[in-house]
Amino acid sequence: MFYYVLKYVVLGPLLRVLFRPRIEGMENIPEEGAAIVAGNHLSFSDHFLMPAILPRRITFLAKAEYFTGTGLKGRLTAAFFHSIGQIPVDRSGGKAGESAIREGMKVLGKGELLGIYPEGTRSHDGRLYKGKVGVATMAIRAKVPVVPCAMIGTYEIQPAGRRLPRIKPVTIRFGEPMEFSRFEGMDNERYVVRSATDEIMYAILALSGQEYVDRYAAEVKAEQQGPSGIGSRLRRGA
Repeated sequence: MFYYVLKYVVLGPLLRVLFRPRIEGMENIPEEGAAIVAGNHLSFSDHFLMPAILPRRITFLAKAEYFTGTGLKGRLTAAFFHSIGQIPVDRSGGKAGESAIREGMKVLGKGELLGIYPEGTRSHDGRLYKGKVGVATMAIRAKVPVVPCAMIGTYEIQPAGRRLPRIKPVTIRFGEPMEFSRFEGMDNERYVVRSATDEIMYAILALSGQEYVDRYAAEVKAEQQGPSGIGSRLRRGA
Protein backbone atom coordinates (compact mmCIF):
# COMPACT_ATOMS: atom_id res chain seq x y z
CA MET A 1 0.00 0.00 0.00
CA PHE A 2 2.78 2.42 0.93
CA TYR A 3 4.44 1.76 -2.44
CA TYR A 4 1.34 2.85 -4.36
CA VAL A 5 0.74 5.88 -2.13
CA LEU A 6 4.29 7.06 -2.84
CA LYS A 7 4.08 6.27 -6.54
CA TYR A 8 0.72 7.81 -7.38
CA VAL A 9 0.04 10.35 -4.63
CA VAL A 10 3.22 11.66 -3.04
CA LEU A 11 6.59 11.02 -4.68
CA GLY A 12 5.64 10.14 -8.25
CA PRO A 13 3.75 13.35 -9.09
CA LEU A 14 6.43 15.45 -7.37
CA LEU A 15 9.26 13.87 -9.35
CA ARG A 16 7.39 14.34 -12.62
CA VAL A 17 6.92 18.04 -11.89
CA LEU A 18 10.48 18.69 -10.72
CA PHE A 19 12.48 16.65 -13.23
CA ARG A 20 10.07 16.48 -16.17
CA PRO A 21 11.38 13.04 -17.18
CA ARG A 22 11.33 12.29 -20.88
CA ILE A 23 10.46 8.64 -21.39
CA GLU A 24 11.60 6.78 -24.51
CA GLY A 25 10.88 3.16 -25.40
CA MET A 26 8.22 2.47 -22.77
CA GLU A 27 6.64 0.04 -25.24
CA ASN A 28 9.64 -2.23 -24.59
CA ILE A 29 8.50 -2.92 -21.02
CA PRO A 30 6.37 -6.10 -21.03
CA GLU A 31 2.81 -5.43 -19.91
CA GLU A 32 2.82 -8.66 -17.91
CA GLY A 33 5.14 -11.49 -16.96
CA ALA A 34 8.59 -11.61 -15.47
CA ALA A 35 11.44 -9.54 -16.88
CA ILE A 36 14.65 -7.91 -15.75
CA VAL A 37 15.21 -4.18 -16.25
CA ALA A 38 18.98 -3.63 -16.29
CA GLY A 39 20.19 -0.07 -16.15
CA ASN A 40 23.20 2.13 -15.68
CA HIS A 41 23.54 3.67 -12.24
CA LEU A 42 24.60 7.29 -12.03
CA SER A 43 22.79 8.73 -9.05
CA PHE A 44 20.90 7.99 -5.85
CA SER A 45 17.95 9.60 -7.65
CA ASP A 46 17.80 6.60 -10.02
CA HIS A 47 16.12 4.59 -7.24
CA PHE A 48 13.16 6.96 -7.29
CA LEU A 49 12.83 8.09 -10.89
CA MET A 50 12.55 4.75 -12.68
CA PRO A 51 9.90 3.25 -10.35
CA ALA A 52 7.96 6.52 -10.52
CA ILE A 53 7.52 6.40 -14.30
CA LEU A 54 6.97 2.68 -14.86
CA PRO A 55 3.33 1.58 -15.11
CA ARG A 56 4.22 -1.72 -13.41
CA ARG A 57 5.71 -2.23 -9.99
CA ILE A 58 9.43 -2.99 -10.04
CA THR A 59 11.50 -4.51 -7.24
CA PHE A 60 15.16 -3.59 -7.06
CA LEU A 61 18.10 -5.40 -5.58
CA ALA A 62 19.52 -2.60 -3.40
CA LYS A 63 22.81 -2.56 -1.53
CA ALA A 64 22.54 -3.74 2.07
CA GLU A 65 24.03 -0.49 3.39
CA TYR A 66 20.76 1.29 2.59
CA PHE A 67 19.07 -0.90 5.21
CA THR A 68 21.66 -0.66 7.99
CA GLY A 69 22.37 3.06 8.27
CA THR A 70 22.48 4.84 11.61
CA GLY A 71 21.18 8.21 12.74
CA LEU A 72 18.03 9.89 11.51
CA LYS A 73 19.04 9.79 7.84
CA GLY A 74 20.01 6.12 8.04
CA ARG A 75 16.79 5.11 9.75
CA LEU A 76 14.65 7.05 7.29
CA THR A 77 16.50 5.53 4.32
CA ALA A 78 16.11 2.02 5.72
CA ALA A 79 12.42 2.57 6.44
CA PHE A 80 11.85 3.85 2.91
CA PHE A 81 13.56 0.94 1.17
CA HIS A 82 11.84 -1.60 3.41
CA SER A 83 8.42 -0.03 2.86
CA ILE A 84 8.64 -0.13 -0.93
CA GLY A 85 9.68 -3.78 -0.93
CA GLN A 86 13.27 -3.44 -2.12
CA ILE A 87 15.65 -6.33 -1.40
CA PRO A 88 18.92 -5.82 0.51
CA VAL A 89 21.95 -7.32 -1.20
CA ASP A 90 25.33 -8.06 0.34
CA ARG A 91 27.88 -6.99 -2.26
CA SER A 92 30.93 -8.67 -0.71
CA GLY A 93 30.93 -11.36 -3.41
CA GLY A 94 31.13 -15.15 -3.23
CA LYS A 95 28.22 -16.74 -1.37
CA ALA A 96 26.66 -13.29 -0.95
CA GLY A 97 26.34 -13.07 -4.72
CA GLU A 98 24.49 -16.38 -4.87
CA SER A 99 22.15 -15.15 -2.16
CA ALA A 100 21.33 -12.07 -4.26
CA ILE A 101 20.61 -14.30 -7.26
CA ARG A 102 18.25 -16.45 -5.18
CA GLU A 103 16.35 -13.38 -4.01
CA GLY A 104 16.09 -12.06 -7.55
CA MET A 105 14.84 -15.42 -8.78
CA LYS A 106 12.03 -15.29 -6.20
CA VAL A 107 10.83 -11.99 -7.69
CA LEU A 108 10.98 -13.35 -11.23
CA GLY A 109 9.27 -16.55 -10.13
CA LYS A 110 6.24 -14.46 -9.16
CA GLY A 111 6.05 -13.02 -12.67
CA GLU A 112 7.21 -9.55 -11.59
CA LEU A 113 9.70 -6.97 -12.83
CA LEU A 114 13.15 -7.09 -11.27
CA GLY A 115 15.40 -4.04 -11.43
CA ILE A 116 19.15 -4.40 -11.25
CA TYR A 117 22.21 -2.24 -11.80
CA PRO A 118 24.79 -4.64 -13.29
CA GLU A 119 27.71 -2.33 -12.43
CA GLY A 120 27.03 -3.12 -8.77
CA THR A 121 27.51 0.45 -7.57
CA ARG A 122 26.98 4.02 -8.70
CA SER A 123 29.37 5.39 -11.27
CA HIS A 124 31.60 7.92 -9.53
CA ASP A 125 32.54 9.76 -12.72
CA GLY A 126 29.62 9.35 -15.12
CA ARG A 127 31.22 6.55 -17.14
CA LEU A 128 29.74 3.08 -17.68
CA TYR A 129 31.68 0.25 -16.06
CA LYS A 130 31.95 -3.50 -16.55
CA GLY A 131 28.85 -5.42 -15.47
CA LYS A 132 28.73 -8.21 -12.93
CA VAL A 133 27.40 -11.51 -14.22
CA GLY A 134 24.45 -11.93 -11.85
CA VAL A 135 22.09 -10.26 -14.31
CA ALA A 136 22.89 -12.79 -17.05
CA THR A 137 22.80 -15.72 -14.64
CA MET A 138 19.25 -14.81 -13.56
CA ALA A 139 18.05 -14.11 -17.10
CA ILE A 140 19.28 -17.46 -18.38
CA ARG A 141 18.18 -19.43 -15.33
CA ALA A 142 14.70 -17.87 -15.15
CA LYS A 143 14.26 -17.78 -18.94
CA VAL A 144 13.17 -14.13 -18.89
CA PRO A 145 13.97 -11.17 -21.16
CA VAL A 146 16.28 -8.35 -20.16
CA VAL A 147 15.22 -4.79 -20.98
CA PRO A 148 18.26 -2.48 -21.09
CA CYS A 149 17.72 0.96 -19.63
CA ALA A 150 19.70 4.19 -19.71
CA MET A 151 19.29 6.94 -17.14
CA ILE A 152 20.45 10.14 -18.83
CA GLY A 153 21.06 13.34 -16.89
CA THR A 154 20.82 11.89 -13.39
CA TYR A 155 24.59 12.15 -12.85
CA GLU A 156 24.33 15.86 -13.51
CA ILE A 157 21.47 16.34 -11.05
CA GLN A 158 22.94 14.26 -8.21
CA PRO A 159 26.41 12.75 -8.56
CA ALA A 160 27.78 10.61 -5.75
CA GLY A 161 28.37 12.75 -2.67
CA ARG A 162 25.73 15.37 -3.43
CA ARG A 163 22.95 15.33 -0.83
CA LEU A 164 20.20 17.20 -2.66
CA PRO A 165 19.56 16.91 -6.41
CA ARG A 166 19.65 19.82 -8.81
CA ILE A 167 16.36 20.47 -10.55
CA LYS A 168 16.94 19.62 -14.21
CA PRO A 169 15.13 17.48 -16.81
CA VAL A 170 16.22 13.86 -17.22
CA THR A 171 15.66 11.18 -19.84
CA ILE A 172 14.88 7.52 -19.18
CA ARG A 173 15.39 5.34 -22.24
CA PHE A 174 14.40 1.67 -22.57
CA GLY A 175 15.80 -0.57 -25.29
CA GLU A 176 14.33 -3.60 -26.99
CA PRO A 177 14.04 -6.73 -24.81
CA MET A 178 16.98 -9.10 -25.05
CA GLU A 179 16.53 -12.85 -24.78
CA PHE A 180 19.13 -15.50 -24.07
CA SER A 181 17.32 -18.75 -24.83
CA ARG A 182 20.33 -19.89 -26.84
CA PHE A 183 22.18 -20.25 -23.53
CA GLU A 184 19.52 -22.34 -21.79
CA GLY A 185 21.07 -24.67 -19.21
CA MET A 186 24.41 -22.86 -19.38
CA ASP A 187 23.90 -20.40 -16.51
CA ASN A 188 26.84 -21.90 -14.60
CA GLU A 189 29.26 -21.58 -17.50
CA ARG A 190 31.60 -18.68 -16.68
CA TYR A 191 32.33 -17.67 -20.28
CA VAL A 192 28.66 -17.85 -21.24
CA VAL A 193 27.40 -15.55 -18.47
CA ARG A 194 30.31 -13.20 -19.07
CA SER A 195 29.45 -12.98 -22.78
CA ALA A 196 25.74 -12.41 -22.07
CA THR A 197 26.54 -9.76 -19.46
CA ASP A 198 28.80 -7.91 -21.88
CA GLU A 199 26.01 -8.01 -24.45
CA ILE A 200 23.66 -6.39 -21.94
CA MET A 201 26.21 -3.72 -21.00
CA TYR A 202 26.83 -2.80 -24.64
CA ALA A 203 23.08 -2.44 -25.14
CA ILE A 204 22.98 -0.03 -22.18
CA LEU A 205 25.99 1.78 -23.65
CA ALA A 206 24.23 2.22 -27.00
CA LEU A 207 21.26 3.79 -25.20
CA SER A 208 23.22 6.04 -22.85
CA GLY A 209 26.12 7.22 -25.00
CA GLN A 210 28.48 7.02 -22.02
CA GLU A 211 32.19 6.31 -22.19
CA TYR A 212 32.77 2.62 -21.40
CA VAL A 213 35.42 1.31 -19.01
CA ASP A 214 36.17 -2.43 -19.18
CA ARG A 215 36.86 -2.66 -15.46
CA TYR A 216 34.69 -2.96 -12.37
CA ALA A 217 33.70 0.39 -10.88
CA ALA A 218 34.52 -0.80 -7.36
CA GLU A 219 38.12 -1.51 -8.34
CA VAL A 220 38.60 1.90 -9.93
CA LYS A 221 37.00 3.66 -6.95
CA ALA A 222 39.29 1.83 -4.53
CA GLU A 223 42.40 2.74 -6.53
CA GLN A 224 41.45 6.39 -6.68
CA GLN A 225 40.93 6.50 -2.93
CA GLY A 226 44.49 5.35 -2.37
CA PRO A 227 45.95 2.62 -0.15
CA SER A 228 43.99 3.66 2.93
CA GLY A 229 40.66 3.17 1.17
CA ILE A 230 41.24 0.02 -0.85
CA GLY A 231 40.68 -2.58 1.83
CA SER A 232 37.51 -1.14 3.30
CA ARG A 233 35.93 -0.45 -0.09
CA LEU A 234 36.64 -3.93 -1.40
CA ARG A 235 35.28 -5.52 1.77
CA ARG A 236 32.04 -3.60 1.30
CA GLY A 237 32.00 -4.40 -2.43
CA ALA A 238 31.32 -0.73 -3.22
